[in-house]
Amino acid sequence: MASSKPSASVAARLDIPEGTCALTYEPLDVQSIIQSVTDDGAGATAVFIGTTRNSFRGEAFEEHIIIAQPTTMLHAGKVVTRLDYQAYSKMAIKTMADILRDAHSRYSRSDHQTAQSDAQASSLIRSAVHHRLGTVPVGEPSIVIAVSSPHRKEAFMACELILEEVKMKAQIWKREFYENEREEEAEWKVNAGH
Repeated sequence: MASSKPSASVAARLDIPEGTCALTYEPLDVQSIIQSVTDDGAGATAVFIGTTRNSFRGEAFEEHIIIAQPTTMLHAGKVVTRLDYQAYSKMAIKTMADILRDAHSRYSRSDHQTAQSDAQASSLIRSAVHHRLGTVPVGEPSIVIAVSSPHRKEAFMACELILEEVKMKAQIWKREFYENEREEEAEWKVNAGH
């Protein structure tokens, strides 16, 4: 039986004042995503790249902070050949936008500021979260998050918050495929195990 895209799992993009959210079947263009949050007022840009790795130890997702090359780690366990993602895109894109709004609201003030400068509180400048749908081969990014801010602390904290919230709340599911196992045995799982 040939697999087809679920009708609710479609590419989607939502631009909001805080940034951009995207679900796509196309490979993620990391540099373009970083460029989308670039601003002359940014003293920091934090980037998270989650990449499909080739091994399974409870999850099949290799996390890279900033821009790093995928690593090949063979653990005792299953060899992952690919991941498939699907989403209820209409809901997932709204959830991702709410997550960006929340991050901008939470990290609106810098610890670098004094009480005297509260009237000029810095905030996150722009954020982006892009998630792949469909098949994501080993070594390719499944998710890219970029956050720009005047200061590094807010950028790092917001980037991590966005990742954790997308994992917990976005209506995205994944299916892991393993070497020497039949494809029909692969099960869809909630995407909380990035």
